[in-house]
Amino acid sequence: MQVRDLISSRVSLAPMAGITDYVLRSLVREYSKTCLLTTEMISSEALTQVKDTDENHSPISYQLSGHKPKMIAECANYLQKYADMIDINMGCPVNKVVKGTDGCALMRNVDLAQEIVRTVKAEISIPLSVKFRLGYTFDELNFVEYGQKMQEAGADFITIHGRTRSQMYGGKADWKKIAELKRNVDIPVFANGDVVSIETAVQCLEESEADGIAIGRGALGDPSLLYRVERYINAGEYLPPPTLEEKIETLKHHLKKEVEFRGENVGVKFCRKFIPYYLNGFQGASRLRGELILIDNLNEI
Repeated sequence: MQVRDLISSRVSLAPMAGITDYVLRSLVREYSKTCLLTTEMISSEALTQVKDTDENHSPISYQLSGHKPKMIAECANYLQKYADMIDINMGCPVNKVVKGTDGCALMRNVDLAQEIVRTVKAEISIPLSVKFRLGYTFDELNFVEYGQKMQEAGADFITIHGRTRSQMYGGKADWKKIAELKRNVDIPVFANGDVVSIETAVQCLEESEADGIAIGRGALGDPSLLYRVERYINAGEYLPPPTLEEKIETLKHHLKKEVEFRGENVGVKFCRKFIPYYLNGFQGASRLRGELILIDNLNEI
């Protein structure tokens, strides 16, 4: 499948470590049959962690991290049987990742980043994408040149987060800067950062001039968001956000699927991180969340 076909919905699920697991991807897919899903980051040094292959979730991209070109290429070659696209993580800002010269640290080593892309591209027969940021710091805004270099090396698609590594997830994503990259490369570009509603999706597309958007944290507590954004930008149909009652039903469904996937003890504990996103904005929400995260039994929840 060509990259343009994979991103035809103009919406993708951004990878989030420890968040976009098989279950969350399944929930998003229940609403949208066409958005591009992306797995959480998979370390090329620990490929054995891959236990939740998405053979029924196409279109899907598997994201790899690392800094050893041959090792990443071997992992990509293995994973392509499950994937429609391979994505290389060059944007993760977390300390333990960049200290290992992975993730956003690669933005300071363009030659190595290009070698990774070239080596992986030679090993796979499916599209290859890269995800990166505006730069490592505000003094190192190299995203335009970096994107051009990734394209030269063979990347078919770019997702760019509108922050620097030094910002982590603070401040506001600069969508207008993404437009600078879009005007200087020939491959598709998706904008990422701060899209949490249909309204912010529309504004992001206008300011970034991107081909589409990658939604990450906005999907937490609302796995229907990607579908609703798709419907609006592609068909002009506005679907309202879920009511509190609908969010509660989705949370219960989410819990049950995690328990089916991981077992009750691990599944319930794993799902605790999602509860605050589902239950907020009403009187007594904080108290209720505090009670729920102490419960280990699914039926009691």
